[in-house]
Amino acid sequence: MRKANAADLDFIKDSSIDFICTHPPYADIIKYSQDIEGDISLLTYEDFLKEMTPVAQESYRVLKKGKRCAVMIGDMRKRGKVVPLGFRVMDRFLQAGFAIEEIIIKKQHHCRSTKYWEKQNNNFLLLEHEYIFVFQK
Repeated sequence: MRKANAADLDFIKDSSIDFICTHPPYADIIKYSQDIEGDISLLTYEDFLKEMTPVAQESYRVLKKGKRCAVMIGDMRKRGKVVPLGFRVMDRFLQAGFAIEEIIIKKQHHCRSTKYWEKQNNNFLLLEHEYIFVFQK
C-alpha cells in the first residue's frame, strides 16, 4: 500500500463506489519493499497513522451513501507492550465520518512470525487475532 495522495484518486468520482475492502500493512512490522517511494509499510507507527487519515477521508469521499468499507488490521507490540494499532486505525475512519457497523475478531492462522515468538522466552501472550472493522457511510 502506497502513501495516500488525494491526487492519486482524483479519477474516482465522489460517491461512486459500492464497497471498499482493504488490509493495510501494520506500520513497519513487515516491510513490503526496501525503497519503493510511498510504501507505507516502511513508515514508523506515528507516520503510518498520519497516512491512514487521508486513506480514510478518500474512502469516505468515493463511497456511496449507505455503502460499506471493510478494513482488516491487527495490533502490534513495541518493547513487549501491546500497541492498539487496530483501534487507532478504526478511529481514523470514524473521524472521517464513517459509522462503525461491526467489529469482527478474526483468529490469526499461520502467521509468519508465530514460530519465532513461540521460541522466545517472553512473558506475554501472542497476538493471535485481527479485526475486521465494517464501516458504513
